[in-house]
Amino acid sequence: NYLLGVGRADCTGPVAEIPLMGYANPDQVGGGLLMRLYSRAFIVADLNNSRRVVFVSAEIGMVSQKLRLEVLKKLKSKYGDLYRQDNVILSGTHTHSGPGGYFQYTLFWITSKGLIRPSLNAIVNGIVKSIDIAHQNMKRGRLFINKGTVENSQINRSPFSYLENPASERSRYSSNTDKEMVMLKMVDGNGQELGLISWFAVHPVSMNNTNHLVNSDNMGYASYLFEQEKNKGMLPGEGSFVAAFASSNLGDVSPNTKGPFCVNTGDSCDNPQSTCPVGGATMCMAMGPGSDMFDSTRIIGQNIYLKARELYERASQEVTGPLSSAHQWVNMSDVSVELNATHTVKTCKPALGYSFAAGTIDGVGAFNFTQGSVEGDPFWDEIRDQLLGEPSNETKACHKPKPILFSTGEMTRPHPWHPDIVDVQIAAIGSLAIIAVPGEFTTMSGRRLREAVKKEFDSHGTPRMDVVIAGLCNVYTHYITTYEEYQVQRYEAASTIYGPHTLSAYIQLYRGLARAIATNTVQDLPRGPEPPVFNIGNFTLVPALTTDRAPTNKTFGDVLQEVRREYRAREVAEVTFVGANPRSSAENATEHNFLTVERYASASDSWHVVQNDASWDTRFYWTKGVLGRSNVTIEWHIPSGTEPGIYRIRYFGHYKKKLSSLPNRAISVPFEGTSSAFEITTL
Repeated sequence: NYLLGVGRADCTGPVAEIPLMGYANPDQVGGGLLMRLYSRAFIVADLNNSRRVVFVSAEIGMVSQKLRLEVLKKLKSKYGDLYRQDNVILSGTHTHSGPGGYFQYTLFWITSKGLIRPSLNAIVNGIVKSIDIAHQNMKRGRLFINKGTVENSQINRSPFSYLENPASERSRYSSNTDKEMVMLKMVDGNGQELGLISWFAVHPVSMNNTNHLVNSDNMGYASYLFEQEKNKGMLPGEGSFVAAFASSNLGDVSPNTKGPFCVNTGDSCDNPQSTCPVGGATMCMAMGPGSDMFDSTRIIGQNIYLKARELYERASQEVTGPLSSAHQWVNMSDVSVELNATHTVKTCKPALGYSFAAGTIDGVGAFNFTQGSVEGDPFWDEIRDQLLGEPSNETKACHKPKPILFSTGEMTRPHPWHPDIVDVQIAAIGSLAIIAVPGEFTTMSGRRLREAVKKEFDSHGTPRMDVVIAGLCNVYTHYITTYEEYQVQRYEAASTIYGPHTLSAYIQLYRGLARAIATNTVQDLPRGPEPPVFNIGNFTLVPALTTDRAPTNKTFGDVLQEVRREYRAREVAEVTFVGANPRSSAENATEHNFLTVERYASASDSWHVVQNDASWDTRFYWTKGVLGRSNVTIEWHIPSGTEPGIYRIRYFGHYKKKLSSLPNRAISVPFEGTSSAFEITTL
């Protein structure tokens, strides 16, 4: 038995004009909302309240160091030493459709246009609020674990790299991806259901890099389905049951199960360079199982949800035993690794290789870079040397055979481009060990890490531990491939920033944490060097919020294009309003809802909300015009089984207006718009 608490809070942030974090595509900026983003927090404490562990899964691209440090600072001021570096794990789901701009290292500024305070604040506040809610709702309860196989939901997107791993090692596994889902179920003392955490390795990239609507992708859709099922009669984002679908060792795992094809010719481009005969690497894209990216997101998300539901309903293995947690900061650019008694190797200062610029079959890069580059290119080298400086001979030698594109560890203006100080962390909840990793481990890297940690527990008297990897935790350090995968320098290897021995270094470090937990010597672990905090003002290239304007003879919220009089299920009801920049709303109210779908109840002569902007069936599009004008289009994709009746769609916004008395001050004025009523008829 434990004390358990669960909480969920909105962390969506601004849904317009902010670059989306994940594909590193500067054209991919927010232009609306498909689903809200949530932080989901789970607290487990022992009954005498002496020890506790917090696991947070947030629907963001990854947790950044700045984000983690700000969250922990807020927790310290609220709770003292209750929630600390060692016992709080922050994990990102790795959606590629959430707002960016919450990083302190320079490399991540380039694609997310600097540090964007409203974006960072929304995530910090959302995570802290979800922990607050969990903290306030602690009650006696029980934990159950279950595991199972998820089919038809992933492919390895670098299969040629995977094949570099020793045949003897590969022969122990039936697949080149990890198909196992691990699920932790939480119920209170009266058997009332509280929530669950699922860990499964797949990239949330069913939505591709042409998408402009903020959303939580396939993993978020799985959470949405589970919470809608358990919180009966509640709107999305409401209700006490919390279902987190967290990331794992997804480094080389794609949900785009049809595999890579040349978009121009339709031929397969499943080759070591992921390149097409005409158009090269930029034409090679992987396709999901659906008719479009929305459909693929739905199919993959539903597969994951259905397996989790089955595991949840059948979960009978109870998790019991003590709680513990261990955390260290490590300078990853300078770790000595003992491979064996005679052989010691070292990690390197961070650097990105050529194939980093190629991108992947889930989101290709710019220019003419291809994956699998072990040679540099004099043209790009020259540009790099002129703009950013040439890598030192030491760094070049350390990273071999990676040809270095950006020697980020030697780039310090205006601030360092990449972290040196990295978090390693393990939390143990009875027989379950959660390894919090700072990036994206590939399938085989994850297997080696789990096995090493399990062995360490075994050999120190803690056998039969279930070991799970939580991905994208605490600080982002790109990818971690095996030494063998590193040799062929596809995207994941080029993005293994601390060099060929990165994985060996992590294995050594996490074994040390596991040993400390198993032998109860966590207090003797050195804390390690504290990460730097850079004093960054509001440095951003995101356009400033200007005054909103409505067209002549119109006002905000007026309907420009009306709904039809009647619809059937599976049709799309659509209405366009005179709009205003949604960023004005985000800065006024975190819980702001941009839209509702309402049904008329004749008995009470009133309207009842049936959908909101967190619903999968609604889409909110913002289109920027000239001179401060903009339009908002709301779509409702009417699901089959929708009750016939009279409905309407409403839009809620804020417009920015200058005060005549104080010309430098602008205020935000709330407004709303309502469509005409329309009827949904049966077929």
